[in-house]
Amino acid sequence: MNRIKTDILIIGAGSGGLSVAAGAVQMGADVVLLEGHEMGGDCLNYGCVPSKALIASGKAAHAQRHAAPYGVANAPGTVDYAAAKDHVADVIAQIAPVDSQERFEGLGVKVIRAYGRFISRDEVQAGDTVIKARRIVIATGSSPLVPPIPGLDTVPYETNETLFKLREKPDHLLIIGGGPIGMEMAQAHLRLGCKVTVIEGMKALGKDDPETARVVLDTLRDEGVVIEENATAAEVRGTAGKIEVEAKDGRIFKGSHLLIAVGRKANTDKLDLDKAGIEPAKGGIKVDASLRTTNRKVYAIGDVAGGLQFTHVAGYHAGVIIRSMLFGLPSRAKTSHIPWATYTDPELAQVGLTEAEAREKHGDRLEVVRFHYEHNDRALAERKTKGFIKVMVVKGRPVGASIVGHQAGELIGLWALALANGMKMSQIAAMVAPYPTIGEVNKRAAGAYFSPRLFESDLVKRVVRFVQRCVP
Repeated sequence: MNRIKTDILIIGAGSGGLSVAAGAVQMGADVVLLEGHEMGGDCLNYGCVPSKALIASGKAAHAQRHAAPYGVANAPGTVDYAAAKDHVADVIAQIAPVDSQERFEGLGVKVIRAYGRFISRDEVQAGDTVIKARRIVIATGSSPLVPPIPGLDTVPYETNETLFKLREKPDHLLIIGGGPIGMEMAQAHLRLGCKVTVIEGMKALGKDDPETARVVLDTLRDEGVVIEENATAAEVRGTAGKIEVEAKDGRIFKGSHLLIAVGRKANTDKLDLDKAGIEPAKGGIKVDASLRTTNRKVYAIGDVAGGLQFTHVAGYHAGVIIRSMLFGLPSRAKTSHIPWATYTDPELAQVGLTEAEAREKHGDRLEVVRFHYEHNDRALAERKTKGFIKVMVVKGRPVGASIVGHQAGELIGLWALALANGMKMSQIAAMVAPYPTIGEVNKRAAGAYFSPRLFESDLVKRVVRFVQRCVP
């Protein structure tokens, strides 16, 4: 058995683990990184990267079929599904070197390609190596949750870990789960020529603001996606190419392929947490505000820490713990400024409180301002006028923003900046945006906050009249 010592041991080479490793080693720490599966984790290999690449293929096909409004003849938009998957694989391959073992070894990280499990409070075994570390970071991420639906174990199905390797285009894709993953893949596959039925036990996109979510759901339905809500799957049966899902209320949905997209579960099974005195929690591992576990030597970041499960959250967590581990400075993770986006067309984005949450928390002090895409000149030029932004404001400061529309995922970044830094609406309004851009939507939303104060105020009008009469 080999034995080594290190300053920082990281278990998991996904987004969070790689961010910690790169930052720590370049600032002088001795770092060991364990990865028993693929470098880059879920995001690179099965999640964010391949899904957005496939969405891009679907957009290209959709654009060809709907070119007439731009003075260009519509085309069939013929899809080669296997070639679309080649595009996905190529995108992954282009990004993979950034996350590769070779790059991190070049930075000075010792990379061990094996799963790690705790054997004591400060020791982890990986293969034939035992690593003793001053600080340990658990960054093992999450995996697709497969619910215990009767019959599911006898029927072929896909998850996000297998879908992107599928080469034969599904004739009719059934998707159990109407969250972001389910809805993104529903629209992408419909645009790539599949029939699609989404089966959701409650409300589709139920964690988002219902007003903005409705715009997305109506669009998907108009394009041809069948969305069945309040349809909890009770049984799955059939064989490859001929699958049935029966809901508790008796509804039966038939298709050729099945995708399970009901959520994620933290990857903790292989860790032997109890041997390190680490307490689990619902959704992952119990952590405090500084992301420490119940073992003070061990941190947990990203999906495994519970809470928001996004790649950018794992990266943010990495920055929080680096401050603590390397410099001994207090550092706490917050969630109020964390944005998220669903990359349907139109996109859906959120940061901070939704309108319902803000009303519950702030009551009558809340003001909600809106601006619609149909009043944005660039959106008109691009024929992307579907959607709107609404900003929740309390005492002149934004406490949340909800956007649905073209490039919503890009627009939300400004409001994340505002919430992270406690900015005022006046500071957003003072920004000068280039014309014509979709980005003007943000400035116009801030302007909508001040418009009634300026243009509907008797006091302002009296002051203006006084100045015009009395000031030479």
